[in-house]
Amino acid sequence: MIRIVLACLLAVTVAGCAGSQRPQADQSEIVARSYRDPGPSTLTLYTMISTRTGSGAHTSLMIGGSERVIFDPAGSFRADVVPVKDDVLYGITPEVERAYRSAHARETHYARIQTIEVSPQQAETALRLAKQIGPVPGAYCANSTSRLLQQVPGFEQIKTTFYPVKLADQFGQLPGVRTTEYRESDDADLQAGLAANNARLNQLEAASGQ
Repeated sequence: MIRIVLACLLAVTVAGCAGSQRPQADQSEIVARSYRDPGPSTLTLYTMISTRTGSGAHTSLMIGGSERVIFDPAGSFRADVVPVKDDVLYGITPEVERAYRSAHARETHYARIQTIEVSPQQAETALRLAKQIGPVPGAYCANSTSRLLQQVPGFEQIKTTFYPVKLADQFGQLPGVRTTEYRESDDADLQAGLAANNARLNQLEAASGQ
């Protein structure tokens, strides 16, 4: 187990799963930015994978229910227009979702994106659990996400793991999962991707007059 955690810590220093210290939003900001997708309730698993080794570097879970959030355990994503409470990102509009995947996809990593339609009850259970977990330690992104999923009715077969790709493989075996990959070939520096997408979101907000 110690070797597993040490290996995860080495990988996450360049991938975005290193125990972030993101500013915490107050409830009024969260409410003001809340977004609900008009489509069906869904769970979307993101797995950031090294283009060089094929190893997993980060895991996160987008939950679409009465509101759409991303559970981003020990994540690095920051944007001025995205409130964060513990490790939950709020206000995940289509533009924010694109910025999230774009910030992580770069020359050295791509995103495997797996979506499954769920009942409103399942989505609400996942939302409640994500909000209850609190800050997640570095290298525990896949571990905390797998533990969340196995508490959602219908996902009990998910086994706890520290390995993002192993979690993605389990998730991919669920009936009805749709899998895509998102790749970019820009700067390998995660911080550069975060800054560029933050600037893009700020420009969109300014253009909309908000």
